[in-house]
Amino acid sequence: MDPADISQVDLKSALQGARFAYFDARHTDAAIVVAREAAGQNIPILLDAEERRPGLDGLLHLSDYVVCSAKFPQAWTEAPSLPSALLSILLRLPKLKFAIVTLGKHGCLMLERSSDAENPPMGEEDVDSLLHSLEQEKDDSVARPMCIPSKVVKLKANGIGTLTGRLHVGTAERIPPSELVDTTGAGDAFTAAILYALCMNMGPEKMLPFAATVAAAGCKHLGARTGLPFRTDPFLAPYLDKPAIL
Repeated sequence: MDPADISQVDLKSALQGARFAYFDARHTDAAIVVAREAAGQNIPILLDAEERRPGLDGLLHLSDYVVCSAKFPQAWTEAPSLPSALLSILLRLPKLKFAIVTLGKHGCLMLERSSDAENPPMGEEDVDSLLHSLEQEKDDSVARPMCIPSKVVKLKANGIGTLTGRLHVGTAERIPPSELVDTTGAGDAFTAAILYALCMNMGPEKMLPFAATVAAAGCKHLGARTGLPFRTDPFLAPYLDKPAIL
């Protein structure tokens, strides 16, 4: 799509009543036009960043939330580690509320920005050391996805800077080999579930396990969409306000 093909009237109409705007970093010229209008209407933006693309920086600066692939943070920031790269991303993008990196069977890592005024930091931590500490809390005997959050602290990385926030380690569902069929689309399912969770005002402690559960459900069937769950599926009930309809 060419930006010239987008009329302002049609764009305003399309965004009317929108809770969120989602972009996958393709067709970036047109996406930036839409994102600017969404930002102007105070519509939060979620960006799925898989790899560096022309025009992606413009979308990143307009985004409120980003979900990215395992390689993207360090490729974009040139930081020496994944945690320090997430810290660098939030420092470079002051509008960003959180950044999540997906790690496949190893789960995900999320860095969430906090306000000093609303959540006074409880000390200062090196972001790499904090990740190591949180990973020690993983329980490999638990099959269901979990979220292991840090306290609100002033996170630091040498040569990068400091930021007040929380680090969250999200685990993936441990799927028995006999149930694992096809991982196609698992990352897309995870991101879609994050978007749904944001619309439902879920906090990270519920959002990350919810998204991992949705992604895992898709891996138990052939194809990217066949196994995606419905809201009424019983195994989603713990994450949703209303119980599943049986």
